[in-house]
Amino acid sequence: MTHDPRSALLRAALDAAARGWHVFPLRPGTKRPALHGEAACPGTGPCAAGHRKWEQRATTDPDRIRAAWSRAPYNVGIATGPSGLLVVDLDMPKLNGKNGKGSSDTPCGATTFGALCERAGHRVPDTYRVRTASGGSHLYLAAPLGVRLTNTAGTIGPLVDTRAAGGYVVAAGSTTPAGPYEALSDSVAAPVPEWLLSILEPAPKPVRAPSGPVAGQSGRYADVAFANEVHSVATAADGTRNATLLRAARALGRFIASGDLTRVRVEEALRGAAGGNATESQRYYDDVIRRALDWSITHNSPRGRAA
Repeated sequence: MTHDPRSALLRAALDAAARGWHVFPLRPGTKRPALHGEAACPGTGPCAAGHRKWEQRATTDPDRIRAAWSRAPYNVGIATGPSGLLVVDLDMPKLNGKNGKGSSDTPCGATTFGALCERAGHRVPDTYRVRTASGGSHLYLAAPLGVRLTNTAGTIGPLVDTRAAGGYVVAAGSTTPAGPYEALSDSVAAPVPEWLLSILEPAPKPVRAPSGPVAGQSGRYADVAFANEVHSVATAADGTRNATLLRAARALGRFIASGDLTRVRVEEALRGAAGGNATESQRYYDDVIRRALDWSITHNSPRGRAA
C-alpha cells in the first residue's frame, strides 16, 4: 500500500484544528507560508475587503482545511497567536556549519530550559511536545487569557526561543529536507508556568513624567516603586526568587531610563535583596539584574537618548 503524503498532511492539519489550533498551508517540503503576499493579492475571496495575511487566514474550519489541502501536499503551519499558544522552541547547537557558533560543549536549548525550570523550583512542563527536523523540540503551552505574548529570541536563554502572537510553528506530520516533525506526546497544552510568564510578560509602559509644578511627583512615585520591588525580592519564597528578581529589575529599569533612579542605586539594592536569602551564586543574580536592566532601559529610553 502506497503512502499518500497529501492525505497524511491533511490529517495532520485536521488533527491540529481539532485541538483548537489555527492552521494554514506551508509550501510543500518547506517552512514558508504558501499563501500569496500583499503584492500579489487578487483582492478577492478572503481578501475581498483587503489583504489578509497568513495569521488572519489561519483556520480551524475543517471544510476550508480540506479545500486547501486538496490542491497540494502542503506542510502544516500553526498560527500560535490565534491558537492561544506559546510555543517554546528548544533548538540544537549548530556545530561547524557555515553559520554555526556552537561547539561540542554548547548546551542545547532543552538542557538550558531544564536548568531554568529547576532553578525556578519546577519540572519541565508535561505538555504536548514535537520533535523538530533539526533534532530540537517544541513545547506547546496554553497562553493565559488577556495577556498578549509575542515572539522572543534568546530572551529566556541561549537556543530557547518562543512563538506567540505574530508567529507560527511547523506542525507535527510535516516534513522538510532536514527531516520530519514528529509528535512526542499526545498531552494537552499545559498552562504557561508563572515563572516563565513573569519573564515574557510585556514590561509596564513607562509613566510619563508630569510637567510644571507637579514634576516632583514622578520622583516620589519612583521611590515608592523602588521600595516595593526591593521588598518583593527580599521576601520572595524559594523557587520564585529568580523570577521575582527579573520582574523587579525590568520594572525599575524604566525609572533609570526616565532619570528618576540611578542604575547604581538599583543594582546595589537588588543585589542585597536577592543575596540575603541566596539559593544561587551572587554572580548568577548579578547576571539576571544586568540583563533585565539592559533590556528595560533599552525598551523604555526615549528615542535618541543613550541607554
